[in-house]
Amino acid sequence: MKLLYKPFALIAGLIAARLGNSIFKSLWSRVDEREPPQPTAPDASFSKVVGAAALKAATMASVAAAVNRATAEAFHHLTGIWPGKPTEKRES
Repeated sequence: MKLLYKPFALIAGLIAARLGNSIFKSLWSRVDEREPPQPTAPDASFSKVVGAAALKAATMASVAAAVNRATAEAFHHLTGIWPGKPTEKRES
C-alpha cells in the first residue's frame, strides 16, 4: 500500500514547487519591484542577492513541508495507512 503513495507524493511535489515559486514571487514583490537578482548579476548588492536566496529557500522549504504533510494526512485518511516510517513510542 505504501507503494501507492509514491504517485501522490510525486504530484504533490510538483504542486508544491509551483505554489512555492508563486508565493516567493508574491513575497519578493513586496520587497522590491524588480525581479529577484541572480547571484552573478553585476548591479545587485550582496545583501539583496543573499536575502532573495534566503527568502526563496525558506518559502520553498515551508511550502514543501506543508504540502507533504497534507498529502500524507490525506493518504492516511483515504487508506488508513500512514505513508512514513513508524515512530518509536517513548516511555514516560
